[in-house]
Amino acid sequence: MTKLKNKKRNLEENEDEQLPIFDKDGGEDAHLDDGDEDQGDLSDSEESVFSGLEESGSESDDEEEEDEEDGSEEKSSDIEEDKTADGDGDDQLSAKEVIKPQTDGQNSKEKKKKKKAAGKEGGEESVASVRDSGLQISSQVDEYEHDTSDEEDIRNTVGNIPMEWYKDYPHIGYDLEGKKIFKPIRNKDELDEFLDKMENPDYWRTVQDKMTGADIRLSDEQVDLVHRLQQGKFGDVNFNEYEPAIDFFSNEVMIHPVTNRPQDKRSFIPSLIEKEKVGKLVHAIKMGWIKPRRPKETTPQYYDLWAKEDPNSILGRHKMHVPAPKMKLPGHEESYNPPPEYLLSEEERLAWEQQDPEYRKLSFLPQKFACLRAVPAYSRFIHERFERCLDLYLCPRQRKMRVNVNPEDLIPKLPKPKDLQPFPTTQSLVYRGHSSLVRSISVSPSGQWLVSGSDDCTVRFWEVSTARCLKTVEVGGAVKGVAWNPNPSICLVAVSYDDTVVLLNPGLGDRLVCTATDQLISSYEEPEEVMDQSVQWAVAEGEGHEQGHRLILKHPKTVRQVTWHGKGDYLACVMPDNGSSLQVVIHQVSKRRTQNPFRKNKGLVQCVSFHPIRPYFFVATQRYVRVYNLIKQELTKKLMANCKWISSMAIHPGGDNVICGSYDCRLAWFDLDLSTKPYKVLRHHKKALRSVAYHRHYPLFASGSDDGSVIVCHGMVYNDLLQNPLIVPVKVLKGHTITHDLGVLDVTFHPTQPWVFSSGADGTVRLFT
Repeated sequence: MTKLKNKKRNLEENEDEQLPIFDKDGGEDAHLDDGDEDQGDLSDSEESVFSGLEESGSESDDEEEEDEEDGSEEKSSDIEEDKTADGDGDDQLSAKEVIKPQTDGQNSKEKKKKKKAAGKEGGEESVASVRDSGLQISSQVDEYEHDTSDEEDIRNTVGNIPMEWYKDYPHIGYDLEGKKIFKPIRNKDELDEFLDKMENPDYWRTVQDKMTGADIRLSDEQVDLVHRLQQGKFGDVNFNEYEPAIDFFSNEVMIHPVTNRPQDKRSFIPSLIEKEKVGKLVHAIKMGWIKPRRPKETTPQYYDLWAKEDPNSILGRHKMHVPAPKMKLPGHEESYNPPPEYLLSEEERLAWEQQDPEYRKLSFLPQKFACLRAVPAYSRFIHERFERCLDLYLCPRQRKMRVNVNPEDLIPKLPKPKDLQPFPTTQSLVYRGHSSLVRSISVSPSGQWLVSGSDDCTVRFWEVSTARCLKTVEVGGAVKGVAWNPNPSICLVAVSYDDTVVLLNPGLGDRLVCTATDQLISSYEEPEEVMDQSVQWAVAEGEGHEQGHRLILKHPKTVRQVTWHGKGDYLACVMPDNGSSLQVVIHQVSKRRTQNPFRKNKGLVQCVSFHPIRPYFFVATQRYVRVYNLIKQELTKKLMANCKWISSMAIHPGGDNVICGSYDCRLAWFDLDLSTKPYKVLRHHKKALRSVAYHRHYPLFASGSDDGSVIVCHGMVYNDLLQNPLIVPVKVLKGHTITHDLGVLDVTFHPTQPWVFSSGADGTVRLFT
């Protein structure tokens, strides 16, 4: 028995090597479908019997005996497995199967002979002989039972139809007794699938069999096969795809042909299709559509460069053909025996040699020879001939139509400055006295007095017409800004230095106005409820009061600019500071109140200004000018200056135009009704603009710059809204000397006359009239 078992094992291994896929499949399917209560297992076991019989039929007698016993061994083991698996299977069936091996054992020799005969005669006879020998096999056996085709599963009782047809049914076909064969229960939802995927180590190699609906676990060999096929390799590992090819049809004539079949009839009957093609070609040649064997033209082709000039081109209608340049005819100087006056003297020869070739009258030296035979070859012959060829070849043969533009026509037509008078043209007076640069100036509303503030910590009052310094007031720091109150009925000057703004009463001019101003300040009564303010108001006393100080306003930060409202009661101060919301404050002098109009400032405020007529407030930051409505408390316009850093701003007395000076040498004119972008940008100055100003009555505006000049421009604004402002630069006024790279720091116009005042870094104030 042990020997037999060993042999059996060897045989099984050999079979495995031969057909690994199908053997495994069969085994797997049997195992997976054990749960089905049908007779699928019976057919399996019977198939194995018959395959065993057939194999043994072809072998020699000795091997047949051993095979037979192997078969019986296999049989009994199969039956035992089936019994354990199919506990509730048919009892009769198992009994039949148990009988088989016994009968097999009893008359094995008789069987051998019968088997041999059966193997020769065919499937059906062998079945009959088996029946005779006492094998009780049920009537379901037929000749297709042992057809080992791998196309269909044995247990598939449906037939060769698409399995999708059974998609909606719980069963697949019927067994012999007509009972439905139910599919294995597959009601896994996604969660079960996921758990299975996580827990089952063989999940990745499990596939569903479409025919039976069962899950099949692929073996290692099958997985390798799948990988090989995915990589585009051959299924068989041992297959060598690079075997040398056997060339059947070689160039060597063999004795025996590869095939001995007679030639086709079509090989010697002319083809009708070809006949039709040839007929068409013959017809085409006859008609002259095809010209066979056309002789090649051997004559070279030359192209005339200027033969075909396009008559329809833009210049075609003008006959503008330029003839090839003609060479100058030779004169007496080129003769081999020229008259003596053409021969150069020694001095002329030296002068000729020293001249540049392009400046020489003749390109050669005239020479005298006794006879024509003595004349040598011309040394520059090839050179000149080549240049002549270049002349002929490269000379453009067409005149170009150039647009001749007179440069003066490109300049816009502007009125002459003479027609735009009056405007300041000459320097009339210089106001000297300050020892340091004068940052700010302002003129009284009457035009009689001028105030200037300087870095030497003094404020000086001048008489405009005589340039006489009437009064000097010392303050506690470098003066950054001065502003005379524009209301003629009040005599007050605001002076800013460090973090303080002082309101001075200079005591100049009408005594009544001065006393009225003092009375106005002293008549102030403090309110019952004192409000907390960011600015402390104090009344000047003692020595300061004698000098003219009336009110002192202490600010939290350095004040850079002060400006009055047109009515003279409001005063705006600028304290540039990037992080703070307190950059602009507005003071009301009569009530001694201070308010911060903005909750937060967008950007670093450079300067501010009140609208001359309407309740608007202009705030210039580095790049933008914002226009606020003080009554509605909202932003009405935002002007884009298109420059890097705004330095100063002035508003036209009409209120609809604004000019901005910037540190990048530009002056931008805005028309508020037109656009938020500049109507015109002037770049007349070479260096940064420090100050700009409008005249109150004349159509003039001026700009002062670090290049030491003041440029006066005519800026006419028309009442007709459809007509754009006329801007004409009329005069450059010079006079200030540049000190520490600073030139003109402030400009302002006289209130009534077409005069302009400028203050400079050289410590002077100048009047141009």
